[in-house]
Amino acid sequence: MSADEPFITAVKPLVDAMGGEMVPPDEAGPDDVVLSWQGVDVVAVRLPQLADSLDHILAAMERKQGKPLADLDRKAKQEVVRILEARGAFSVRHGVETVASALGVSRFTVYNYLNRDKT
Repeated sequence: MSADEPFITAVKPLVDAMGGEMVPPDEAGPDDVVLSWQGVDVVAVRLPQLADSLDHILAAMERKQGKPLADLDRKAKQEVVRILEARGAFSVRHGVETVASALGVSRFTVYNYLNRDKT
């Protein structure tokens, strides 16, 4: 697996955004996804556990905002919850608790933000 291969360069931002890890195809485990290019196995992607993905998503959102999510105003926190719901964050075990902690609010507040969009 040569890091300068155009295919690897092309998929690396996606793998990084998912919180995945690239490994040589011959080191792929049963849960890894082997990517082929022109009939040749080029790289295997080791996907993160869902809980790790949520932490990765929260960290990326924090970087994008340029400050801790807990420092956002109420409207911005509601938008974060909406985005996370669309990405399936609340299907992860303890997802509401994890998001509430990152936002510096209670679980009850996160549930209120979720229910606000449904009324």
